[in-house]
Amino acid sequence: MTLAWTYLLIAGILEIGWPLGFKLSQTTSHRMAFILMAIVCMSLSGLFLWLAQRTIPIGTAYAVWTGIGTAGTFLIGILAFNDSTSMMRILSFLLIVVGLIGLRISGQS
Repeated sequence: MTLAWTYLLIAGILEIGWPLGFKLSQTTSHRMAFILMAIVCMSLSGLFLWLAQRTIPIGTAYAVWTGIGTAGTFLIGILAFNDSTSMMRILSFLLIVVGLIGLRISGQS
């Protein structure tokens, strides 16, 4: 994995942090701490996306970044917040994962 793809992976993981921070700010008494966590994750996620886009094409980088954030947030929703696990939601999640894999293996970077 090249450094740019490592940056993109970090950006995607941080992308999960801001919706999680917002959710936790609504479900705990530590509202401001989790809002701050969300803001920090947003900022760092953007920074690492910017670093990744120096090498990875913008369309690929953006799709992978949002895909990691979407898939990760989806899984956290199911595992930690009892979100629905209908067959259509699971199938849609798997399509996102297949798309991310496809973008990675077809990329030139």
